[in-house]
Amino acid sequence: MKNPLTTKLSKLLGSLTLIFAQAYAYAACVDNVVLVHGNAGSPSDWDNTYDKLITNGYQSNNIYRPSWGSAFASSNNHSGSEEAPVRNAITDAIANSCTGKIDIIGHSMGVTLAAQQVIKLNENSNVDAFVGIAGAYRGLWTCGVYPWNFSTPTCGVNGLSVSSPFLDWLDGKTIASRVYSIKSWSDQVICGSGVCTVGGIHSSQISNEDASYSYALGHFGLQTYTATKQFDLIN
Repeated sequence: MKNPLTTKLSKLLGSLTLIFAQAYAYAACVDNVVLVHGNAGSPSDWDNTYDKLITNGYQSNNIYRPSWGSAFASSNNHSGSEEAPVRNAITDAIANSCTGKIDIIGHSMGVTLAAQQVIKLNENSNVDAFVGIAGAYRGLWTCGVYPWNFSTPTCGVNGLSVSSPFLDWLDGKTIASRVYSIKSWSDQVICGSGVCTVGGIHSSQISNEDASYSYALGHFGLQTYTATKQFDLIN
């Protein structure tokens, strides 16, 4: 015959175990995050951001780091083989999200490429936060002004010349519920011509963004050394 006290304790422990398990499952349910590297970059460029997410309760399967493009920067643009890895990462992240939403953080050309894929997939309602770091949302003066631009894919019709057909198409479109940019006024790429602005606005600022943050960290330092800010913005 079972001891009544033992039975009660067993039931209590069972209930507590269930409560803790449910609480943990709730706490562990976070938006999946897609990290899109820049032109001629690699997924490892996000190591600081990845580590920040992991130390704050994200699991490795919550984080998607697509590898896209050629190692030759001038041959990459927003059309063709560059698109598929980012498109697939966004699709998979949404499909596997326990919240039904995702967050996207992009760097450099990864900003405009990620935004393009969200729009093409018509998934802007499933993107909670979009953080663009050192992007050229308004173009690069070093590419010239379309159609008097440098004849490389990066600066062409589907590239980052000022007023390119691609950037004109991208401008003003909704890409997420919350949109932020992180920029530098000492950016070796965005400000490579000596001018950071297009139409009086920093080229890294995104159409209809909620806020923009400036750091004196340069083009690549913005990605590496703002992991804490990136984390804060998507939470």
